[in-house]
Amino acid sequence: MELKTLLYQKENGVGIITLNRPKTMNAINDKLIEELSVVMDAISADPEVQAVIITGGEKAFAAGGDISFMSTADPLGAEKFVESIKTVFDKIDNLAQPVIAAISGLALGGGSELALACDIRLAAEGSLIGQPEINLGIIPGAGGTQRLTRTVGPGWAKYMVMTGLPIDAETALKIGFVTAVVPKNQLLNEAKKIAQILVSKSPLAMKAAKRCLNLGSNVDLPSGLAYEIKNWASLFSTEDQKEGMKAFLEKRKPHYKGR
Repeated sequence: MELKTLLYQKENGVGIITLNRPKTMNAINDKLIEELSVVMDAISADPEVQAVIITGGEKAFAAGGDISFMSTADPLGAEKFVESIKTVFDKIDNLAQPVIAAISGLALGGGSELALACDIRLAAEGSLIGQPEINLGIIPGAGGTQRLTRTVGPGWAKYMVMTGLPIDAETALKIGFVTAVVPKNQLLNEAKKIAQILVSKSPLAMKAAKRCLNLGSNVDLPSGLAYEIKNWASLFSTEDQKEGMKAFLEKRKPHYKGR
């Protein structure tokens, strides 16, 4: 598929997705979701990609859903559209490889929800993040009431969703929405540095870690602990586990093969 709303490249084991609708501040429409779904499927099937970065350029990560596209939708059409978004965001959330959101400029509505579907989030100085749907007579529909609450807690989630007011990058750092705030011209390089750390790990251990971390926020503690033990023990059947421990004892860097 020829990509028209996204750019995609691979670099040193990292897949870099750039939202590319600059005239609309990367507003999310059906075409962007279709292309993002295709790219996520390709990444999922590509053993060369061991980490992913999603970004949107300097001005906007994504400024939300395409209002002109949504304004004439009836309830069934609106549900179909947001279900397609949810499906793609779930692909990101459940992808075996870790995903980094590199946020610069605006991350509003669906843009904030896209970032929440990622595993690690960085923000450039001056960025604004928010869920302004209440100002349009609607509510978040692609994770803004659910992933946001699990990320920053109910207090801040209610503030952001109910007031519709954006938060700045420093506040996002304080409440745990992002893990770092960096100068705008260093954002992508910082994301790549973290991605290379992720690439250096065992793909099998990374996949197991992400599974366990994702499950932990959705089940009771005993169930989460039992699942963690099973995943931990299963890794002792892998070559990567043997290589990792051998390298530690030999005081050298491990060379993982993903098996």
